[in-house]
Amino acid sequence: MEVIPPEVLLDKVMEKKEQGLRLSQACAAWVDGKYELSYSFANDETYQYQTLRIVMEKDTEVSSITAFYPYAFLYENEMKELFGVKIKSIHPDYQNKLYRIKAETPFLKEEDK
Repeated sequence: MEVIPPEVLLDKVMEKKEQGLRLSQACAAWVDGKYELSYSFANDETYQYQTLRIVMEKDTEVSSITAFYPYAFLYENEMKELFGVKIKSIHPDYQNKLYRIKAETPFLKEEDK
């Protein structure tokens, strides 16, 4: 796993794309008052995984990776809606309507919102 700052995410993702790796998952977690975003990439020939991890403050904004992996919009909309992660330029952006839920950012405790 490679821990990176948010500002280099797009460069690192572009490298993974150029290596022919497939985005296999992206997820968010709220740990000790910070977001942990994980992006995992698979090499379908060797079955090896590479993961990029960003640990960031709640108000930090991260760029969408949909320019490189269009299907990442599902992962990113989920991170945004369930955790409140600030992701810029998601395409398409479901505006917190990916899921039919009433609670805002339900995966964050009330005291962390």
